[in-house]
Amino acid sequence: MSEAPPDSEFDAVVAFHGHLCLDIAMGYRVAKAALRELSCERPRDEELVAIVENDSCSVDAVQAVTGCTFGKGNLVYRPYGKAAYTFVDRRFGRSVRIYCHFWETFDRGEGVAFTALMNRVLAGGASRAEQERFGREMTNLSHQVLALPERDLFSVSPVAVPPPPGARIFASAACERCGEWTMETRLGTVDGKRLCPPCRGDA
Repeated sequence: MSEAPPDSEFDAVVAFHGHLCLDIAMGYRVAKAALRELSCERPRDEELVAIVENDSCSVDAVQAVTGCTFGKGNLVYRPYGKAAYTFVDRRFGRSVRIYCHFWETFDRGEGVAFTALMNRVLAGGASRAEQERFGREMTNLSHQVLALPERDLFSVSPVAVPPPPGARIFASAACERCGEWTMETRLGTVDGKRLCPPCRGDA
């Protein structure tokens, strides 16, 4: 199995996330490809927008490499459950969508046994030997993702996507039930009272 060469930038991404895994490796490859395709350096503010269609570990790699974050308003999460990522360059109006077809083959092949082993480890039911094997397999598979040609991992397609609005600061007010300070745009009126989402039962 191929092993990726040492990469200090990737090591920093792993440190940011907390552990090495397949999704961190994939997210790193996706983010690097996006910056290259858009001829874009890591932006210092909101120039680049990432729209992610899953909430896996890969999104941490996207944040670390591209600088797109929830706090800046240029990381948009869409709960579609797809290994797909769209990147929009606000400065030049260019955008690409990257879809990871790698999982289609992996989940039908070697991923079946690997996922079963991972679930035993996460559930606390794996033996010491299984835990050690899982660690070795995770490392090997992650290095494989780092080393494979992009064509074996994902497709990159230009798309026409208008960038979302820039980040805005909204006024806040107290929820009239719990009293907690809440962004006014999130307060809703129920029985004449302005309530936050949890107090409305919307959380």
